[in-house]
Amino acid sequence: MTTATASPTETPTRAWGMLGLGVLAQASGTVLVSTPAFLIPLLHVDQGVPLARAGLLASAPTFGMVLMLVAWGAMADRWGERWVIALGLALTTVFAGLAMTTTHFGLLAALFVLGGASAASTNAASGRVVVGWFPKNRRGLAMGIRQISQPIGVTIAAIAIPPLASRFGIAGALALPVALNLVLAGLCALFIVNPPRPSAPHGERQAPGAGAASTPAHPNPYRRSWFLARIHAVSVLLVIPQFTLSTFGLVWLISGYGWSAGAAGAVIAGSQFVGAMGRIVIGSTSDRFDSRVGLLRLVAVAGAVCMGVLGLLADTPWSGAAAAAFIVATTISVADNGLAFTSVAEAAGTRWSGRALGIQNTGQFVAASAVGPGVGALIAAVGYPLSFALVALTPVLAIPLVPRRDVVDE
Repeated sequence: MTTATASPTETPTRAWGMLGLGVLAQASGTVLVSTPAFLIPLLHVDQGVPLARAGLLASAPTFGMVLMLVAWGAMADRWGERWVIALGLALTTVFAGLAMTTTHFGLLAALFVLGGASAASTNAASGRVVVGWFPKNRRGLAMGIRQISQPIGVTIAAIAIPPLASRFGIAGALALPVALNLVLAGLCALFIVNPPRPSAPHGERQAPGAGAASTPAHPNPYRRSWFLARIHAVSVLLVIPQFTLSTFGLVWLISGYGWSAGAAGAVIAGSQFVGAMGRIVIGSTSDRFDSRVGLLRLVAVAGAVCMGVLGLLADTPWSGAAAAAFIVATTISVADNGLAFTSVAEAAGTRWSGRALGIQNTGQFVAASAVGPGVGALIAAVGYPLSFALVALTPVLAIPLVPRRDVVDE
């Protein structure tokens, strides 16, 4: 299928449809990845499972993502986005369905690992869709919209999983991600169109049998400068507050303040909605300012301040103020993702963006997979306030690592 190439500043009409499918695909995978975190009240409060052990289950899908992110990205670089996303969501459906059949902790954790590994397909491949279909002057906005998929998925899980688990158990809670991933796998297989790719430079040859979606030889962008490595390191540090809040926010409000699962879930959902809108705003702002890394530095500073304030309020009797601080901290904690992803994709170039985004996600999810058991054990040892305050140190460490200027490989 031949697709006309738009001018460098023109956004093809089809791009918005592809972006919408990418958002929905990643959101459906995120519902599965987020589900174990919202089973913590059932496991810890109702069944007495230690918080660190319950946090380990919550980290299982992110550990699975770590195992496959770069591989999915490489497959997207070579064969295109459509079937990578569709296959990944189909496998996510299968493993989530199998998880419905067991209550054995070890087997359940293993199936969540496999489900997370499958859902990882949408992370690198949907990012390639944005970079491939959108010109540079719209990528910040487009990636900001694409990045709302994660808070949309977390919001759906926050609203639906706790009451489903409370009423129907783990199997009932898993019915939701099974249904969503099944539907999105079919839609992506039918309607996603791989973005147009630049022709191979003169003298380069495509891999035999690779077709239009193949990846010609191209210089490794990691050898040109430290830019990509620095963005990866910054993102690893900034993801720790994000996953601390999304993993333990619900159980903090329930066990610390005695809130109901419904009320606490509403706060989590509200924080994710506000965070999603913030991603779009900051992505659009980066297009207008023509800078990603400048805003990324400001986000790191704001993240340190907000986590510190949350630490001060987390053990006070003012639950409303603490919940408001939680919402603000959550909003800031997710604001860096679109900026970093756009920077990585632009610096890597079209022939390396799948792998670079896979490496970007891998670093983030390595850190995220340690948050569940690590921060869970920290909370058990020193409590929520001091734990939140200590997590505030991670964006402080990120500030000097942010590059001074953007790098774009067109």
